Amino acid sequence: MENEKCPETGEKCACCTRHKHREPAEEDALLRRLNRIEGQVRGIRGMVEKEAYCTDILTQVSAVQAALNAFSRELLGNHIKTCVVQDIQAGRTEVVDDLLNTLQKLMK
Repeated sequence: MENEKCPETGEKCACCTRHKHREPAEEDALLRRLNRIEGQVRGIRGMVEKEAYCTDILTQVSAVQAALNAFSRELLGNHIKTCVVQDIQAGRTEVVDDLLNTLQKLMK
């Protein structure tokens, strides 16, 4: 899968060449999750500003990390069911290498 050069950085990137149309229900579900996560992060900021106890803040950080992991799992599942399947059916088996690279990044 050859990537074009990014008009902003001049380097090769995926952001300028690959896009994914999401069904409204999928997009809404992902955005709802992100909105909740954003609210949780703002809550943590408020806790720091109000000098909350460290372990209370860490508990909330753990909750945000769990929410981000759930978001990643949902997005990854949708990606495999749509993008990966479609690419393999179209004979673009290099998508498997891309998926493996993505999984390696997620497992760090």
